[in-house]
Amino acid sequence: MDARVARIGFRNDYSEGAHPRLLQALASASGEQNAGYGLDRHSQRAAELIRAACAQPQAQVHLLAGGTQTNLTAIGAFLRPHQAVIAAESGHIAVHETGAIELTGHKVLTAPGVDGKLTPEAIEALLAVHDNEHLVQPKLVYVSDTTELGTIYRRAELEAISRLCRARGLLLFLDGARLGAALTAEGNDLTLADIAALTDAFYIGGTKNGALLGEALVIVNHALQEDFRYLLKQRGALLAKGMVLGVQFATLFEDGLFFALAEHANRMARRLREGLEAAGARFVVASPTNQQFIVVTAAQLDALARRYDFERWETRADGEVVIRFVTSWATTAAMVDTLCGDYAQLT
Repeated sequence: MDARVARIGFRNDYSEGAHPRLLQALASASGEQNAGYGLDRHSQRAAELIRAACAQPQAQVHLLAGGTQTNLTAIGAFLRPHQAVIAAESGHIAVHETGAIELTGHKVLTAPGVDGKLTPEAIEALLAVHDNEHLVQPKLVYVSDTTELGTIYRRAELEAISRLCRARGLLLFLDGARLGAALTAEGNDLTLADIAALTDAFYIGGTKNGALLGEALVIVNHALQEDFRYLLKQRGALLAKGMVLGVQFATLFEDGLFFALAEHANRMARRLREGLEAAGARFVVASPTNQQFIVVTAAQLDALARRYDFERWETRADGEVVIRFVTSWATTAAMVDTLCGDYAQLT
C-alpha cells in the first residue's frame, strides 16, 4: 500500500460539500431578494413537497441547520421540566451530543438495544422503574433510523413501539439524520408516510445525504406544534437566510433526488460489504445501509490508515479495533474496489 497515493475518504457521509444540483439551485436563487427566517418561497415549497411525501397535509415542517440542534430544540420543546427521554444505549443523544439534551434539563434514560434498536420490552422495563414522583417521568421515546450502527427498523418493529407509546401516553420521536439510507435499504418496508403515521415528530436528514447542511423537522402531533417558531428563535435555530435550507430541500424532494442519492450510497456500501466479506472481513453487525463496521487487528488498522480515512469506533480488550467505513452520494465504485483490493492484501 503506497502512502504516496492520494487518500481516499470513508470517514463519513457529510464531508463532501453538496451535490452539484443543490449548488446550482443555490446559485440560481442567490440573486433573489428572499423573505427571511424560512418564510421564503423556496422553504414554503420544500415544506409542501415534504408534507405531500409524508401524506400529512396538516404537519408542520421546520428547516434547521443540524441534527444536534434539531434534537435538542424538538425534545426540549416537547417535554415538561420533570420529564425524560428513553433511548437506546447507542442512541446519538446519549453518546454523541455532548449532553445537549441534559442541558435542556431533561435526563436521557438509556436501555439496551438489539443491534442499536430499542424494543418495547426495554421501554417497559424503564417505565416499571420510573413509576413515581421521586424519579424523572419518562415521556418521550427516541429512536434513530438508520440506527447509529447502520441497522434499520422494520415496519412491524416501529409499529410495536408506536402502539406501546400510545398505550402508555408517551411521545415517539424519530431521528432521521440518515433516514434516506434507511428508506432505500435492502429489506426496508417503511415509507415516509408510515413514519409520519407512527410517530409524533421526526426529521429528515439533508446534511448526511447530499446537502450542504440542513434537517427537515416534521411535527405531526398537533399538540406539539403551537409556538414552535418562537422556540426555534430562542434556540438560535431560526436562520435569517432560511432560503439556503429551503432551496436545498425543495431540490432534494421535487423529483426524487433525495432517495436517489441515498440509494447510491447504499449501493456503494453493498459493493464494499461484498468485497470485504470475500476478503474475510469480520463484521460487527449486519448493516444494510451506508455504515459498515468491521473488526481489524492493530497491524491492519495501521496499514489501512496510511491511505484511507475512516472512523476508529471501538478498541476491544484484546487489542483489536472496530472501524467504520461510510459511503456517500459521492463515493465511487473505483474507491470501493481499491479499498477492497488493499484490504485483501492484509488478510
